[in-house]
Amino acid sequence: MKLIWSYRLSYLFIAPFVICFTLFILIPIIVAVLLSFTYFNGLQPPRFVGWQNFLYLLSQDLIFLKHALPNTIKFAILVGPGGYIASFILAWLISQLPSFSRNVYALIIYSPSLVAGPALAAVWLPLLNGDRIGYLNSILLQLGLIDKPVLWVTDVKYLMGSMVVVTLWASMGIGFLAQLAGILNVNKELYEAGRIDGIKSRLQEIWYITIPSMKPQMLFSAVMAIVGTFKAGEIGATLSGTIPTPQYAGHVLMSHIQDYGDIRFELGYASAISVFLLIMMYLANKLSHRLFGSRGDE
Repeated sequence: MKLIWSYRLSYLFIAPFVICFTLFILIPIIVAVLLSFTYFNGLQPPRFVGWQNFLYLLSQDLIFLKHALPNTIKFAILVGPGGYIASFILAWLISQLPSFSRNVYALIIYSPSLVAGPALAAVWLPLLNGDRIGYLNSILLQLGLIDKPVLWVTDVKYLMGSMVVVTLWASMGIGFLAQLAGILNVNKELYEAGRIDGIKSRLQEIWYITIPSMKPQMLFSAVMAIVGTFKAGEIGATLSGTIPTPQYAGHVLMSHIQDYGDIRFELGYASAISVFLLIMMYLANKLSHRLFGSRGDE
């Protein structure tokens, strides 16, 4: 206790973060884990049911098994690595520009990530409108590429693609800025040393110098991409205007949680789905640490 008291000012500085982390992250996670083992409808006291919620989720919930889980994996694969690679490419291209132009382009690319879900739909719905006055349909009809308007956000065949495109457009957030900062802070002397050692192309510079030199930023960006991807489930319902989405074409784990938590008020089962999603995010983060985490004396 004497040692702790001697560092009291340090604890005082970290207290705001610790308090916020405890109140808004740690305690909700603990409560969700506890509720996942109960039946709780928000009106009656929680009733302990053991592993029944998880057994039902993994064996009997056909919507989860046929739609929510496959759609989540598909959406995460397309948006997560796709947005991550796109953010790195854009960050590298912008880093090659002069300072003023770099700031302008960075702001332009970053700004869509500040738009909330409903506002995002307000931007994209006129473009993806399913009648002839929708901008995309109008352009494609004039070019003769389609014969009739396409229902981009209500047709089962196109809804997932529309969700991926809109989410990618809005995915250049804080992870993109971190990668841009990492590229700009790479020691320029390393590039000169690389040329002396035989590096002959910009691609080799990126692979052998840029990426190894910015592993912390790459890791941070990967974690943010994973969290953003798994959180972006509401865009399907926002675009299509229906909950659930038509024939569950855009139904992902976040949609499943909202369905049981906000509509059916089966809060215990919704908590079990949340815990399952948390485990998926944890495993994805572990993979990111394995790929971009420091090893040994790096």
